[in-house]
Amino acid sequence: MSGRRKRPRAEQLSLLDWMPASPVLAYAAERVKAATLARSISKAVSETLKGCGRSRAEVARAMSDYLDDNITENVLNAYAAESRDDLIISITRLDALIAVTRDRRLLELLASRHGWAVIDRRHLPAIKMAELLEHREEVNAEIDYQRRQIRGGV
Repeated sequence: MSGRRKRPRAEQLSLLDWMPASPVLAYAAERVKAATLARSISKAVSETLKGCGRSRAEVARAMSDYLDDNITENVLNAYAAESRDDLIISITRLDALIAVTRDRRLLELLASRHGWAVIDRRHLPAIKMAELLEHREEVNAEIDYQRRQIRGGV
């Protein structure tokens, strides 16, 4: 062996570079910061529409199909306009927008205001296991305490 270290190939993945995906997807705070909740929602709708990879007309058609209702591009523009305090997206249309864009950040914006998080259901077993492990630690500590009491409070 020559003692020289081989350089990794460019296509070779590094375990040290790996970062887990965040289970919670949220807008960058500065992108949806506003004086009122209504304006934050408008900014969030705008961010979702910009990032979904479809035109607003396409999103409006897909939402219309989803709800069996007529949603126009102009209405979407109004929902995304921070200056339009008179027109805020309804919960049913928000559901349609989420369904069409698959952007759960809209839900996270609202949930985070209450100390909650919107996560993919596939993470639920891991959360349950973490809760059980925490509980097991508490039970083990109580068992250890009771054993000490049985031995004379040592």
